[in-house]
Amino acid sequence: MHGEFPSLLGAGIVLLFIFYLGYLSLKIKFPNVILYILLGIVLADVLTDNELLYFASEIGIVLLFFLLGLEFNVKRLGGIAKKIWPSGLLDVGLSLGVSMLMAMAFGMSLFDSFLIGGIAYATSSSITAKLLDDRGRMANTETEFMLAILIFEDLVAPIVVAILIGVSSGETFTTASFLILIGKIVGLTAGAILLGKTVFKRFEKFLARIEDEDFKIALLVGIALSYGGLALYLGLSEVLGAFLAGMMLAEIGKIERVEHTVLPIRDLMLPTFFVYFGTTIKFGDGVPMGLFLVLLIIWSIIAKVLLGILGGPIYGLSKRASLRAGLSMCARGEFSVVIASVAVGSIKIFSGIYIVVAAFIGMLLFEKAPAITTKIYGKPERKKKNLKVPGS
Repeated sequence: MHGEFPSLLGAGIVLLFIFYLGYLSLKIKFPNVILYILLGIVLADVLTDNELLYFASEIGIVLLFFLLGLEFNVKRLGGIAKKIWPSGLLDVGLSLGVSMLMAMAFGMSLFDSFLIGGIAYATSSSITAKLLDDRGRMANTETEFMLAILIFEDLVAPIVVAILIGVSSGETFTTASFLILIGKIVGLTAGAILLGKTVFKRFEKFLARIEDEDFKIALLVGIALSYGGLALYLGLSEVLGAFLAGMMLAEIGKIERVEHTVLPIRDLMLPTFFVYFGTTIKFGDGVPMGLFLVLLIIWSIIAKVLLGILGGPIYGLSKRASLRAGLSMCARGEFSVVIASVAVGSIKIFSGIYIVVAAFIGMLLFEKAPAITTKIYGKPERKKKNLKVPGS
């Protein structure tokens, strides 16, 4: 009977659960993303390999980063790239490098240590971007730095995944294959810049002539999915492709027209990504390497906080904004899941437990980041305005 359960009924039930949990999160003032992930964990046996849920989750994550990309035209992105690379390399050293050395100190092989380093490396782009949007922090001074780090990680993480998959499959990962991978990233980015400067330069006028919203939805979502899908076809991340698709359209004057059309679709589909993410977490029996797991989680938090404290000022942030940024980037997520899929045996169980714990702690730290920063540095002083009193 399990095989006869209609997918349509399952989709309807999942959406009703999403509505209820979203409503509940507002009442109890608890991050809805955590509740969505818990729902996925609870329904993991029922929703395992559910293609409909997977497809909806892909659309949700692609549209999230498509809308993020709209905020960064080529000129702004170029300026950010010049400023972010020192902090980006610091991130690689702290999160990937030190975690890898810790794993080797616990007697793991070079491959398993690199795998653990990869899992502990990338901040969850989807969780962080969703929380920034939900909590109204997109306009904060540290947000550009955080998004720049996420983009840097989205460029490095596919390289890590490619190396791991190449080695685990028995293929030799040569210098040539590494250069080909870099070439794909450069080519995809160059293509987005070229299309943005040519084809989409006059896109605003064309969009203004389309009165029917249905056609607009098909066009804009089609652009986002196509470039995200092209990135996947090239062996890269759909998140990177979607961001570049948004960047292409950022060249138009009024991005509000695009945002207004795409936002409802994103808001419907995005929660399904976190439900699907929950279904991929497999706990297994017991907790392998308990001491190392605790130490890795602690270091994962310290590494991102240090990234904020040390990397933020390099980028030009104040101490206050730097600490807030570091505390807000501790969640691990989708790239960690992709990397963990390469693992086997106890390492896979270890990875699953690490990801879900790190995701939860990271989201809670995001929520508390402003309060913790205020406790350490005090309330920010309001700038006094020189007001002249009449008759004085």
